Amino acid sequence: MSEIYDAASRRAAAQHTLAEHLRLTAAGRLDEWANLFAPDAVLEFPFAPAGMPRQVQGREALVAHMRNFPKMFAVEFVDLVFHETTDPSLVIAEFRSTGTALPTGKPYEQTCISVVRTNGDGLITHYLDYWNPLVAIEALTPNAAPSPSEMSVNFGN
Repeated sequence: MSEIYDAASRRAAAQHTLAEHLRLTAAGRLDEWANLFAPDAVLEFPFAPAGMPRQVQGREALVAHMRNFPKMFAVEFVDLVFHETTDPSLVIAEFRSTGTALPTGKPYEQTCISVVRTNGDGLITHYLDYWNPLVAIEALTPNAAPSPSEMSVNFGN
C-alpha cells in the first residue's frame, strides 16, 4: 500500500478502515479483518473484566482473540457516527451492535465508542475499544445463570 499524505484522504482512509472493521467483524471474515491491522497493532479493552485480556497485540494474536466471535454472536453494526478530530489518522466513532448471542438465543444490544489510530497506509495501529463486556456476558449466560463471580467471556481459544 502506498503512504497517504493528504489530510482529507488520510481521514477518509482511516474512517473507511474502521467501517470495514465493523463490516468484516459482523460477517465473521476474520482473515480479511486481520489485514486491516498493522502487523504489530494493539487492540485494547479498558473495561475488560477478570479473565479477559486488557490488551492484544499483533495480527496473529488478534485473530486468536476473535476466532470464536462469529460462533458466539450474529450481529450487525448500525448508527455509525464519526467525530472529526484534528489528527486525520485518529478516528473516534460511536455505533451500536444489534443481534443475538448464538449459544443462548438472547438479544445482544451493545453501544460502543472506538478510538482508532491508523498509519500512513490506512492500517489500524491502535484500537481502543470502549464497549460493555457485561452486556456480552449477560447475553451469553443461559437463563439458569451462574453467580456473577463465575461469569466470563472469551472470544478466542
